[in-house]
Amino acid sequence: MWTMFVFYGVVSAGVIAALWNVRLWALSWGATPDELARVWPGDELSPKATEIATRAITIAAPAETVWGWIVQLGQDRSGFYSYTWLENLFRCAMPRVEQIVPEWQERTLGDNVWMARPDRYDGKARQKVVLIDPTRVLSLASPSDWGRIVRRERSEGGNWTFILVPLDLLTTRLVIRSRGPESPSLLQRLFWMGVFQPAHFVMERKMMRRLKVLAEKQWSMTAAHVW
Repeated sequence: MWTMFVFYGVVSAGVIAALWNVRLWALSWGATPDELARVWPGDELSPKATEIATRAITIAAPAETVWGWIVQLGQDRSGFYSYTWLENLFRCAMPRVEQIVPEWQERTLGDNVWMARPDRYDGKARQKVVLIDPTRVLSLASPSDWGRIVRRERSEGGNWTFILVPLDLLTTRLVIRSRGPESPSLLQRLFWMGVFQPAHFVMERKMMRRLKVLAEKQWSMTAAHVW
C-alpha cells in the first residue's frame, strides 16, 4: 500500500513538473535569454502584471515590411493571421486577408482593434491602441485600461505588445510581449493559466509563423522586382 502511494506520488510529481516545463516553454517560445530579461516598450503600462509571456521569431524582411502586416491586425481589417476557422467557431467572423491594403496602413492612439464583429459580444470584443511607434511598436489594451492610461494610471488588465527589432537592413526580430492582469482572483488566475494562456499560445504562434511567411514572400517579390 505504501509502495503504491509513493509510486503515484512520484508519477504525479513528474507529470506536474513536465506540465510546468511545457508552460515555461510556451511562455518563452522562440525568445532568447536576453529577450526574456529585457525591459520592452509597453512594459511601463502594466508594471505589476502577474503573468508575462515573451515570444519571438526572426523574419527575413525589413521592419517596414513586417509593420505593414501588423498594422492591419483586426477583425475589421485583415484578421489575425491565425486559425481563422477556429476563431469563427466563436462567432468572430474573422476575415482572411493576405495582402497589403493601403487604406489600412494607419493606426492612431485610441483606435479600436476588433477581435470579433462589432455587433457581437455586446461590442466588447475589442482592444485599444495604447502605444504606437510606427515600424517599431504597437501595444493594445482593454477599453477600460485605455481610460486609465489616458489618466496616466497603470493598466490593470495588462497589454499585448508587438515589437519590431531590426537585426540588419534585411532582417527583423518580431517580439510579442503579453502582460496579464495585475491582481487576479484565484479563479481568474486558474483560468488565465489553464485556459487563456494555452489557447493564446496556440493562436499567437500560428500568427507569428504566418506573419513571417507573408512578410518574407512580400519582400522577396519586392527585391526580385527591384533587381
